[in-house]
Amino acid sequence: MKFFSYFQWLRRSIRDLLIVVTVYVLISYLALPNLWRHYEHNPSLQNAPKTTESFAGFPGDPLNIGIVGSREELIRGMLIAGWLPADTVTLKTSLSIATSVLLGRPYPTAPISNLYLWGRKQDLAFERTDRNAKSRHHVRFWLSPLTEEDGRPFWIGAATFDNGIGFNHFTGQLTHHIASNIDTERDVLMHDLSARRELTMLYQVTGVGANIAGQNAEGDWYYTDGELTVGILSPGNVLSSKPPLILQNPPTVDWKNTGWSYLRALLSQEATFAKI
Repeated sequence: MKFFSYFQWLRRSIRDLLIVVTVYVLISYLALPNLWRHYEHNPSLQNAPKTTESFAGFPGDPLNIGIVGSREELIRGMLIAGWLPADTVTLKTSLSIATSVLLGRPYPTAPISNLYLWGRKQDLAFERTDRNAKSRHHVRFWLSPLTEEDGRPFWIGAATFDNGIGFNHFTGQLTHHIASNIDTERDVLMHDLSARRELTMLYQVTGVGANIAGQNAEGDWYYTDGELTVGILSPGNVLSSKPPLILQNPPTVDWKNTGWSYLRALLSQEATFAKI
């Protein structure tokens, strides 16, 4: 009798566990991600890539930036915002960046390693640094097959902050490591362009999606609200007379981002603790 009762209890427990796991999977992997996914401001981005790749094909940094404008407008806008084009990777520039890091010398146009999208490395790369090449703001851009409604090209990019030099966690190669909070770098770049009156409009669509345990090709941990911010450059880089128009996100995305702001504070503390 006792064995029969135990068997019934075990069966109920397994059933209840399966129900909990099923509900969790449905909510966490189907309901909430679909609730937060949005492309109302640019439906063509729904099928666009979400992350870059390393030369070996490993997932690289997430795509979190979009810029609309001609090549000349993008370059001019970035220069006006205080971001400089990165040098190409050569033996000479590689030695120069090593000198910058080791001796603490400025190198404001230090080369940036290659990442890949659509089978090619970045078309343009920019950076902003106040010290040496060990730590710097930087962004890579690829010319996409998309165009905006005004017919101008759409550039998609990955903006991150290099916060030190170390070894690739997978290959052991010497490399830059990125700061975990990649949303900050996305916002820094858009702030710099907006502050110099280079943007007429800003909107967001879903990028890689909310993630608290992302990992790039170097093995660096990152977290993100998952949004990709798009900025529309003023045609001809004519200074905008007013702040950029910011298109609103759906309410569900705003709720998610509000909750994420609290989560980001906790994750930031975890990232600081991990360095100790």
